[in-house]
Amino acid sequence: MEAGFLFCADPLRAVRTDPVFAEEAALARSPDSAFALLGHEALLSGDTAGALAGVRRGSGPYWYRGWMMPAASYQELARGMEVRGCRLLTDPGSYRRAHELPGWYEEFAHLTPRSVWRGLTAGARLERAELAELVAPLGPGPGIVKDYVKSRKDQWDEACFLPELTDHTGVMAVVDRFLALQEDSLAGGVVLRAYEAFVPGGEVRVWWVDGEPVLLTPHPDTPGKLPEREPGPALDAVAAAVRALGCRFLTTDLALREDGVWRVMEVGDGQVSGAPAGADLTELYAALAEAGATD
Repeated sequence: MEAGFLFCADPLRAVRTDPVFAEEAALARSPDSAFALLGHEALLSGDTAGALAGVRRGSGPYWYRGWMMPAASYQELARGMEVRGCRLLTDPGSYRRAHELPGWYEEFAHLTPRSVWRGLTAGARLERAELAELVAPLGPGPGIVKDYVKSRKDQWDEACFLPELTDHTGVMAVVDRFLALQEDSLAGGVVLRAYEAFVPGGEVRVWWVDGEPVLLTPHPDTPGKLPEREPGPALDAVAAAVRALGCRFLTTDLALREDGVWRVMEVGDGQVSGAPAGADLTELYAALAEAGATD
């Protein structure tokens, strides 16, 4: 059976695709495959059956394409699809591995800035001694703080950048501010990463399907910018890590360090990775259709 596509519905008009994904939905539609809409807000509020009311029972396997959701919500989505006699082509374990830094870090450790993390619930904080112990393996130098999924780079000085990791007072002030701003949106816990200096010019987002790089785009935060050269042979090492991780559809964000070495900044589940405005995703959807057909 051909793989179908599950897109987020427009929260203001549930019978149509969310406008952010409308152009992609046009690429995904095919007379040979299923197409359905997900009520994203209903899913997050716990109404899984209502969220999936538009999915025809027994309509086969699906790629999801839409807004991010916590791993627990994705688990509920997968269960809801199974209740309807369908399934997601990215299982919940794969979603978590690609979506959250602790899930992908081991395979990419030699390709990405050194990182440490600690699980935290929303509203919790690290005591000074805990934070000092956590950050110690990173040694001296600058760093950043983020959660398992995202940073607050728009509040760079206030809630992201750590000028000196051995300055525990300074680190604690930034981490506390980060946690306060995240509030209930904190994903998984807190991550501290060593800072590396990169060549200005943006990042390249590589889209992978079944271990193959099928498309390179700018990062969606900087749609008009790309590094001064393409990754080229550097993609071989990234491909090995992607295949070791074992997730079918994911993205890697690459940046060129000042010494000319390509580094992986983030890994993400491809279903919830943003595409830059104006990007031609035809090749990506062709690859997903082919991969789903051979599942």
